[in-house]
Formats: sequence, C-alpha cells, structure tokens
Amino acid sequence: MPFIGFWKKKNTPKITKPNSILIIKLSSIGDVVHALPLLEVLRKNFSKARIDWLVEPDASQIIKGHKDIDHIIVSNRKSWSRQLIHSNGKSSAKKEIVQFIRELRRTNYDWVIDIQGLFKSGILTFLSKGKRKVGLSTSREFSSIFLTEQPCPVDIDQHALERYLAIAKHLRCDNAEWKGEIPIDTNANERIDTFIKNKGLQGKKVIAINPMARWNTKLWDPEKFALLADRIKKGWASEVIFTGSVKDRSDIKRILNTMTERAIDLTGETTLKELACLYAKCDLLITTDSGPMHMAAAMGCPTVALFGPTAPWRTGPYGKGHVVIRDEIKCSPCFKKKCDHMTCMKNITVDRVYNGVEAILKK
Repeated sequence: MPFIGFWKKKNTPKITKPNSILIIKLSSIGDVVHALPLLEVLRKNFSKARIDWLVEPDASQIIKGHKDIDHIIVSNRKSWSRQLIHSNGKSSAKKEIVQFIRELRRTNYDWVIDIQGLFKSGILTFLSKGKRKVGLSTSREFSSIFLTEQPCPVDIDQHALERYLAIAKHLRCDNAEWKGEIPIDTNANERIDTFIKNKGLQGKKVIAINPMARWNTKLWDPEKFALLADRIKKGWASEVIFTGSVKDRSDIKRILNTMTERAIDLTGETTLKELACLYAKCDLLITTDSGPMHMAAAMGCPTVALFGPTAPWRTGPYGKGHVVIRDEIKCSPCFKKKCDHMTCMKNITVDRVYNGVEAILKK
C-alpha cells in the first residue's frame, strides 16, 4: 500500500466541485502532451474553475496559449541549480526562487494534482497551498508522502495518457470527449504555411523523419535512416523532411550526407508550436521513441515508431493508425539508458520500417 503523507489530516475535505486546480506536470515534452486530455476533461467538468499548470521551461511551449489554462507557473529548477554552483549567480537564483515560491503559494487551491510523481514534483506539491493533494500509485522517489490521501490506483502497464485520465475518474469527473491537440498560434501556422509554399510542397506527399531521441539506446543506425529516406523518395515520389533540435544538427547532417537523394533539413529551425503545426500537415512521421512522436500523434499525424528499450504499450504513439516497429527479444523492454549491444534497435531492418510506411500510405 502506498505511503500516505505524514501530515495528513484525519478528515481531509473531499471537495467535489473545486474552484481552483493546480496541475503539476513538469516534463518531459511527451509526458506533457499525454496530460492534455486530462486538462480538457477537468475543464469540461469544471468550466468556471481556475486551472493553473506548473511546468518546466522546455515543455511550457506545449501548453502556452491553451484555452483551458488560466495561468502557467514555470519552474526554472535546472537553471537555478547551475546558478547556485557559481558565486556570481547565487544572488539572482535565490531571488528568483523566492519569487517562484511566492507565485506558487499565491493561490490556495482546492485541488493540487501531481501527475509527475517524482521527488521534485512532490516538493512542489508540499510547497503549494492545497486543500486536497492527489497523485498516482505509480509515483516514485517517495513523492506520495506529500499527498493528503492515498494515491489513485493505476496499472504501470496502462498507457501514460490513460493513467492520467484515471485520476479524473478518481476525482469523480464525468466522462468527457477530448482531442488532446497542442494549441497552435497564428504565427506558427503562418510560418509553416510560408515554408510549404516556398518549398513547393502544396499537393505533394510529405513525410517527416525524426531520427533523434534523448536516450542513446533509443537511436537507430544513421545509415539505415539514409537508406530508408532514399527508398521512400524513390518509391513514393514524396518529399522528405528531417526534423530535430539545434543540438541534433551534426547527427542529422551525417544522415543527409549519406543519402543519394535530396531531402529538406529543418533541424533546429522550428519552435515546438511550429513543429506541431508541421506534423499536422504531413502525411506521416517516421520516428524514434521521442517527444516529437507524441506531438505528431496528438496532431493527428500517423507515425511509424521505432521502439527498443521502452514499452510502446506504456508510452507509444496514442490512437489509431500508427505502426510500431520493435524486435521482441527477451531483454526488451529494459528501460536502460546505456547498453553494450543495443540489439533491440540494431535488429530493426530498413525493410520492416519501409513496410510500415507502406502500410500507412496505402490506406
């Protein structure tokens, strides 16, 4: 049985119609995308409630401008940690931390919902003012001690999106339809439309490839990506666009230099909003297990997703129309960030991925 907070009152008020709610989901990009349906369900059930979201800077781009959020609180934890190490940054960091805590404690929330489930989010749950503080049974790092009640029971092998929705049911929310789309602003849409026009992509089949991931164990051979992209260009007379962040430029340039066909390089050229908008206009995304994979799925773009050390039933592209490629060896999923052999990814062939592409495009 999960441990309950030391300071839990015997009779915690069970508020069924909250006037204010704080969602704590700090990172990563994919996890924040998975939490968007929960936000929509909460808003449809409590249309007049104030709903705030506590998030870290990178993932804040995903929720910025969302119609169902009243206020976004940003935790610059990583930046503060770096500043505190250096003497010339300590004073500034301390001031920012004090201001952040004041902002966090400014509202006495009826509900504080910690779906991050880590010690860092638990501390923030503790610091926040909340009458009822709830979380999930899959929480780790003793974060459940900061809740005011027993965590909502969920199965770790449920998809993350469904685990987050389970807490809405736990809070007695009525079933509500949701889309889970990333909000796109006018500037992002106009910039992507201009890009499509300038590249002459109107009316053409456009396939995006996201070859990068945060873990080395999730990566596929760059030469295989090059062979795959060439084969798609020839077999489907399509345009291929490579996407990634600024730090991915050298790795993706290696793939482009290995190709015999021409592809478009958008690495580091888009914001997250623009990337979501681009995926919404693509016919398909080929991707590793990564944030962009979840962004594409949320925007209705079919994906061919390559999985190795992680479990697609937990964190795969959510919804219909996607194809997951994985090699079911005994050690997969291992959830390891380091591996001496990486057999699970090496065993994925270009043919298998190309067949997955065909399966989607033929529909």
